[in-house]
Amino acid sequence: MFGRRPSVTSRRGVVAAAHPLAAQAGARILSNGGNAFDAAVATAAALNVVEPYMSGLAGMGTAMVYVAAERRVRCLDFTPAVPLDFDPIARRYDDLTRGPHGVGPPASLAGWMKLLDTYGTRTRSDVFADAIDMARGGFPVSEGNAHMIGGRLQDIAEIFDGWSEIFLDNGEEPEAGWMLHQHDLADTYEALVSEGPDYLYHGPLGEALVSEIQALGGALSMDDLAAVEARWQEPIRIGYRGVVVNGAPPPSEGFQMLMTLGLISQLDIGGLERNGPEHLDAIIRAVRLSSRARFRHANAPIEIVEEILGDENLDRLRGLLDSPEAISGPTEQIGAAAPPGSQPDPMLEHTTSFSVMDGEGNAVCLTQSLGAGFGSGIVVQGHGVLTNDLLRWGDLNPLSPNHLYPGAPLSLPIAPTISLRDGEPVLALGTPGSYGICQTQPQALVQHVDFGLDVQAAIEAPRMRLMDGDLALVESRIAQGVIDALCARGHGAEATDPWTMTVGGMQGASRNPATGALQGGADPRRDGYAIGV
Repeated sequence: MFGRRPSVTSRRGVVAAAHPLAAQAGARILSNGGNAFDAAVATAAALNVVEPYMSGLAGMGTAMVYVAAERRVRCLDFTPAVPLDFDPIARRYDDLTRGPHGVGPPASLAGWMKLLDTYGTRTRSDVFADAIDMARGGFPVSEGNAHMIGGRLQDIAEIFDGWSEIFLDNGEEPEAGWMLHQHDLADTYEALVSEGPDYLYHGPLGEALVSEIQALGGALSMDDLAAVEARWQEPIRIGYRGVVVNGAPPPSEGFQMLMTLGLISQLDIGGLERNGPEHLDAIIRAVRLSSRARFRHANAPIEIVEEILGDENLDRLRGLLDSPEAISGPTEQIGAAAPPGSQPDPMLEHTTSFSVMDGEGNAVCLTQSLGAGFGSGIVVQGHGVLTNDLLRWGDLNPLSPNHLYPGAPLSLPIAPTISLRDGEPVLALGTPGSYGICQTQPQALVQHVDFGLDVQAAIEAPRMRLMDGDLALVESRIAQGVIDALCARGHGAEATDPWTMTVGGMQGASRNPATGALQGGADPRRDGYAIGV
């Protein structure tokens, strides 16, 4: 219990988010009688203000929810399609990483409003109040905020003046404690409160956004905005140690996480030394096998995904978990837009995830993104809205299953989860981390379910990030002898920092079905905080 963050427990509700002020915004809604869905929208809107490089109303996302009144889990997908005028032949991958050509339709606002309209109990004015106050009145940036802003000085500040005017202190990287004001964004939020989502999808904000992107040569149109829709979906699921883990179906690539759990479900992981060579070897092998499936079957029909998660396929592959030969990851993409690379770029892998539970039994796990850090870098003039660069996650080669063509679905590796035991929600768990998302969530879930760690300790436990080929980056809190043993088994294990964003920034919430006690877990690898009410 000592030497780590204390457990945050509560009876009425808990919010775990990647910034304390965003968690506080959601907790305030719960304190005032709102439910988990109200609190989730307040948290999402606040993250747009206090963690602007990770997500925003012009991004995209997916939410897994448990609706207590309906006693069921649902998935809300708000991932936009490729713009109708996008020309993959005319573009190179470098075109998509910054600037107008990688901008996809803004879908996060549609998701927030669908969640609020379907299950919320509070008004738009209520749930946007804290975000508006922090945008207009400002908030003191944290060390993490300042670091992330400073990391963008070369590739954004020198190109996009609108970004520099908002996020820099007289042209310089801000220091911790500097007050970041976003007056235009506050005005935008107030207009959204008054006019609703049409202000974006059929109104002045959308027209300004499209006009700016098109003036810079991008393909986005008002028809693309009008077509944005947040869609309710049936989750995909897998059983694991008496827990049913619910994940997002395509276009999410979350089936990779469920497949990992399915592969190890017949192993006695809990009987092994925690963080020992046998435990980590099994995880590496299962992740390698499931990542191959994700690589080959991005954007696959749901029937194919169900076959991948079926017993026949899992049984066929389980024998490889005991093979004396190591299992490598793919070393080249099938028609990929970008070279695979062996090292992640923490400045490009920008997403956020948060989890909320309330005293009524509702639960929300929502993962949302702008694509890369600060998205495209383009701020809609006069509105303070950062646009995304989501198209960088697709492929330009038509041989790829995630090919970028006009109107195509965009497959992304975000994977929020809700887990049930005996039909009751017991865990909401999600993380950012690009293609590491579906690798690191199973690791934390194993710590929680197999080894009995509470959600905070499970999130804090050291993790691995597997890269292309044999490379496995291992947080150096894992003993060097274990890392050496993994290398002896054929894994290219290398120690990295004791705590690193390379393995994500996880936020979770758990519930004891016997007592109703709630607990929040927040990742110290970022500015994560859990707040109970």
